[in-house]
Amino acid sequence: MDLRLLGYVVAIAEEGSISGAARRLHLTQPTLSRQLRELERRLGTALFERQGRGITPTAAGRALVARATTVLAEARAALEDVRLAGEGLAGRVTVTFAGSGINGPLGGALGRLRRELPRVELRLEESFNDAEMSSGVLDGRYDIAVQRLPSRDARLATRAWWHEPLSLFMPAGHPLAHAPGPAPLTALGQIPLVVWPREVSPHSHDEIIALCDQAGVVPQIGAHGRSVQTVLALVAAGFGAAVMPDSHRALRRVGVRARPLAGTSTTLYLVWRADDRNPLLERFRTVLASLASTPGAGREEAE
Repeated sequence: MDLRLLGYVVAIAEEGSISGAARRLHLTQPTLSRQLRELERRLGTALFERQGRGITPTAAGRALVARATTVLAEARAALEDVRLAGEGLAGRVTVTFAGSGINGPLGGALGRLRRELPRVELRLEESFNDAEMSSGVLDGRYDIAVQRLPSRDARLATRAWWHEPLSLFMPAGHPLAHAPGPAPLTALGQIPLVVWPREVSPHSHDEIIALCDQAGVVPQIGAHGRSVQTVLALVAAGFGAAVMPDSHRALRRVGVRARPLAGTSTTLYLVWRADDRNPLLERFRTVLASLASTPGAGREEAE
């Protein structure tokens, strides 16, 4: 049934007269009367009956008005949803992120996004594997990744978002933990290292080995950890030190102290499919980009 006809029926019921409804709908009274008669003919029943100087719905009319009111409200809501989606103000965004993101700038950014885009549903999935995050964006599982080491693929678009130093997280009792200033790269050869297994996060593992090569030291692997919490627990237990983004200080792990690693830094990237034209994703990226930080901003001390 034409939504326009449902609107006519609701207007007549609310106004209590065809003339009043015609004025409201900017129609002539004969036109609205003809439309009502045609609808009643198609339905095979009267929808209104005269009462005094006006008209009121019959039982059939009341049933139609009740259902029509709901249908029209749903139709208006659907049109509003379409408009908001077209403007990038509604819909769903699936975000995958590294722990360094959620412990650093991403947590606050998501709070702002929730305030500025209240109709947007955010789906979040943490990952410890940079290659997996990038491949998930490519195959459509994720709309956007917030990660440190995106895959190099022409189908991916990347934008540098947040810069921060890498830090050496050490057992609180180790002499290196109490020296002043940043830790030199050569410190990587003075303490065993707690690293990611290469099969879990090859990019992160290779990054640490490359730093050791740069420092001219042969790394001694003290232990492997498959999550940030496990790595920090192993550090606190004395298995060695871990090289991680400085934002992990926010976790304040007891028994762990952190020093920036001299001459190093890391970058969080926004990663999305280069051919994705979703206006919501574009607005999402714009809000995130407006929160871009300078190196070291918001740094917290670890215990």
